[in-house]
Amino acid sequence: MRDNRVKRALAAGRPSFGTMVFEFSTTGYSRVAAQAGAEFVCFDMEHTGWSMETIRMLMATTRATDLVPLVRVPADDYDLIARALDCGALGVMVPMVESEEQARHVVSCTRYPPAGRRGFGLLYGDEYENGDLVATMAKANREIMVIAQIETRTGVENVERIAAVNGVDCVWIGHFDLTSSLGIPGRFTEPAFTEAVDRVVAAANAADKAAGIMAGSVEDARRQLATGFRAIAYSDLGLYEGALRLALKTLREGAGR
Repeated sequence: MRDNRVKRALAAGRPSFGTMVFEFSTTGYSRVAAQAGAEFVCFDMEHTGWSMETIRMLMATTRATDLVPLVRVPADDYDLIARALDCGALGVMVPMVESEEQARHVVSCTRYPPAGRRGFGLLYGDEYENGDLVATMAKANREIMVIAQIETRTGVENVERIAAVNGVDCVWIGHFDLTSSLGIPGRFTEPAFTEAVDRVVAAANAADKAAGIMAGSVEDARRQLATGFRAIAYSDLGLYEGALRLALKTLREGAGR
């Protein structure tokens, strides 16, 4: 099993940058992202409707790169988490984490006994340590990454306990859902939201964990870094739309339109 360089970077206090994928479930996406310099790619199952078969294909193609492959599962169900890992993910992002108990459950689903409850399935060949099952399971427990999404008022109220759970590597703000939960959908400059952001970042720092978020632009990403976020991703849709809009605007201006 390969080393999880993103998990190690975040644990060492360094930032890590990548991309979240919602639309482009193609065999070449990870190669392009890796060539662009991304360190991780997180494929979304929560909002895309992608099946585990799609995720299996995406994990297989991502393994041909040096990217760390992650999957955002739709919920904290054991079968969703364990199957994503069995497909080759080096970590999971779990939405709507609201309590210490839920965070402990998520971590348990990602760990082989005695550290957790993950069942042993048919793993990909390069996950074996010289055919040693015990070494394989121990390394998987060390390298698998857990990202707990804080997306509700309740999650913010419990974020200190969530971040402190052993095995949670990152607390990640789902900014649209969090503003909706706070009663201010899409209003990211409201004090209620900025105060929640500050609390999540402070909780992550206090627990020696990373705070993560999705950025909408380079300027936005710089602001997030200054705020204290260390795991930052751009979405495939945002990147494509932004690049196409800029290219077409430039072309039209050059053509006098």
